[in-house]
Amino acid sequence: MDGIPPIALDAMGGDNAPGDIVAGAVQAVREHGVPVVLVGAPRAIAEELSAHDALGEIPIVRAEEALSMDEGALASLRRPRSSIAVACHLVRRGDASAVVSAGSTAGVVATGKLRLRAQQGVLRPAIAVPLPTRPRPTVLLDAGATADVKPEILVQFAHLGVAYAETALSIDRPRVGLLTIGGEAEKGNKLTKRAHELLSAVPGIDFAGNVEGHDLLNRVVDVIVTDGFTGNVALKTMEGSVRYAFTELRETIESGPLARLGALLQRRRLRELRSRLDPEAYGGAVLLGLNGTVVIAHGSSSGKGVAAACALAATLARQGTVARVGERITATHKTHRLW
Repeated sequence: MDGIPPIALDAMGGDNAPGDIVAGAVQAVREHGVPVVLVGAPRAIAEELSAHDALGEIPIVRAEEALSMDEGALASLRRPRSSIAVACHLVRRGDASAVVSAGSTAGVVATGKLRLRAQQGVLRPAIAVPLPTRPRPTVLLDAGATADVKPEILVQFAHLGVAYAETALSIDRPRVGLLTIGGEAEKGNKLTKRAHELLSAVPGIDFAGNVEGHDLLNRVVDVIVTDGFTGNVALKTMEGSVRYAFTELRETIESGPLARLGALLQRRRLRELRSRLDPEAYGGAVLLGLNGTVVIAHGSSSGKGVAAACALAATLARQGTVARVGERITATHKTHRLW
């Protein structure tokens, strides 16, 4: 990861901050070789670094305030000197290559929009989340940045998703699907019907048609486009279903000696399955469309998840994902003016 400025890690954001956030920073530096700067309350951060014998190993940048997990978009205005705001400022100034936060999604999105600003031609940012499909992840966006959209915005989300899939996942000519309630073109509400028409005609998008909720983990396309409200509900429903399935599986395994023996014989496959479906393994979601790389880790992320988010942010910064997105949006904006 040499050659890039450090990752600005919001040490005060998340359910387990600053403890697990600092633990993740130490892991990112020592195990992934990712340069990190911690942003937040110096005394609290220093205490956690001391617990890992890492005091002086990772720089600290002071931030006088922090957004709580229950604060929404207006918090970005109420707390202009919050840890996430200072982290964004470091990126804007060129002193950091990316922002990572496990804080309030609404607060991170609003602060990112205010401090980093949207890229030229981008009307609304979108949160892109990798779904644990095989052989490669499927990109779902938007997962919660913009709840109310127009059909033209969904077309722009498709361009954002394609640029991300090409850069981060090395997918040539990603196939795009539109999430709705049926595979036929006429299925859906006014938003998805019109978006289907536009996506079918717009150049530069390999549109495969509609996909449904049961297709989320089947990898029928490379990029799935939807509005932030629907995407967030779909994502959390899927995550809840995975947790429920593993709870039931654990109870079944512990139900008797024969079940435990069967689990012992399949322990390697079970570990692989659990690892593949673990949201923390993917490092978090990426806020696309801003003049800076922003990775949003899960609010309850452990140190492992925070480290993975820092590694993802460093990879995206090194690959020039922001520039790639900007180039695609600029090119499409010139060739066809849908927005």
